Amino acid sequence: LFYRAMLLWSVWSAMLLLTPLEAAEEDVRAGCSTAVNDLVYIIDGSWSVGFSDFDTAKQWLINITSQFDISSHYTQVAVIQYSDTPRLEIPLGKHQGGADLLQAIQSITYLGGNTQTGRAIKFAVDHVFSSSQRASLVKNRIAVVVTDGKSQDDVVDASMEARAQGITVFAVGVGSEITTSELVSIANKPSSTYVLYAEDYTTIDRIRDSMEQKLCEESVCPTRIPVASRDEKGFELMVGMNIQKKAKKIPGSLVSETAYTLTASTDITESKIFPEGLPPSYVFVATVRLKGTSSKLPFDLWRVLSKDKEVQAAVTLSGKDKAVTFTTTSMTEKEQRVIFKDAEHTVKNTLYDGKWHQLKLLVRPRQVISFLDDQQMQEVMLDPVEPIYINGETQVSKRRGTDATVPVEIQKLRLYCDPHQSERETACEIYSVVRPSSICILSVPQGKEGKPGDPGPSGLPGIKVRGLYILMPLNSNLWLESTVNPRQLSLHGDCKVTLNVTSHCPGLCFRMLSSICWLSQ
Repeated sequence: LFYRAMLLWSVWSAMLLLTPLEAAEEDVRAGCSTAVNDLVYIIDGSWSVGFSDFDTAKQWLINITSQFDISSHYTQVAVIQYSDTPRLEIPLGKHQGGADLLQAIQSITYLGGNTQTGRAIKFAVDHVFSSSQRASLVKNRIAVVVTDGKSQDDVVDASMEARAQGITVFAVGVGSEITTSELVSIANKPSSTYVLYAEDYTTIDRIRDSMEQKLCEESVCPTRIPVASRDEKGFELMVGMNIQKKAKKIPGSLVSETAYTLTASTDITESKIFPEGLPPSYVFVATVRLKGTSSKLPFDLWRVLSKDKEVQAAVTLSGKDKAVTFTTTSMTEKEQRVIFKDAEHTVKNTLYDGKWHQLKLLVRPRQVISFLDDQQMQEVMLDPVEPIYINGETQVSKRRGTDATVPVEIQKLRLYCDPHQSERETACEIYSVVRPSSICILSVPQGKEGKPGDPGPSGLPGIKVRGLYILMPLNSNLWLESTVNPRQLSLHGDCKVTLNVTSHCPGLCFRMLSSICWLSQ
């Protein structure tokens, strides 16, 4: 009896130990809505906003916040209203349900007063973000500053401190009284990503989609892709999928390009490529050459699978049908598929002809647009989608429904989180696309340094400078004008030339050099 009891106890203990492990391995959906964020809105409540526009600003916050799952496990939200002093309207994590939070935002009363934006940012850093009860678990700390005018205090130090503490700061400027340089100082870099503008509060909802997308990118796109002189949020799948390590290197579409060939024995399968899911909008780009079986057999060029092998997202090529198929999730069905077939014969005549081509899909929440070598093929509407399962596998060049690899040559495989990258990502790497009318920036490997060239011809005589004409802003309506000897003054800052200048200096030639207006005969 004793040994029997010990055996039962051992079995029970083993079950207790295994249960958490099994639970941890269960597949879960993830996306923007399930991101683990501490999100703090810092909204302008000064007199310049007004009661009506303040209500509009609150509704804008409500619309944006609605995309997140509000709970202690996912996104927690705080709201600060500021004028002369900041006022904490909603403490971080106070509301653990979406409906309660949205009602609390709607109930915020207008403050009124002056504009102390820097003080409000400092308050958020020192007292709101620091109050989070899950500091070790939160993945993204985000502040959204909304203002309609120039701050009456310094914003630089507080914003620098926020970024130093790992807080991502967005700056939203509303109306004509905003100062661009101030918004740039507040926000993270690059300003093209973290600074948004609205003409006024009546049109602020026009940037709602953009704000939602950027917040989502911050949550689900942890990596960046080096592109030209900047980095774009997204996934460099050639690296993440270890294609460069597993496949054989071959010459690409141009001398400057490198590609890789996958054989039937090359298995490109990885997990945790999209640990936070996919953003609602993204750009899928692939530069491929389809020869032999890859130009005939249907196969998934790229696919994301759940643990149960259900397709969460896929781009399928079929040389037999001369078609491209995009698969994504659906809120009503197991999946939804969009087929691009014989769109103006573009696919039929080129993609499967054995040459290099660039395929691009611009995916948005309710539509997908296909491009081939910079030429738009089709635009198709989508049904509402839901977040993807993330604990499965991501694969490249697999037969539909199997793990068999289809041989293919790949030069580029990327997923950009910013949908506007579709306009910037050209097919300049394709020889047939590189023509005089194209705007192509190609990265060519630097060769050996050449021999010094012959001396150039002598330059033209320089301009005799008589003086400096200075037009310096004192405020938005008043400018200081003066002509001085250049030896007596070192000018720093901007010099603005307007039509008004000509009336003061008839018969003179104006040139802009290093922010100084030089006057010459």
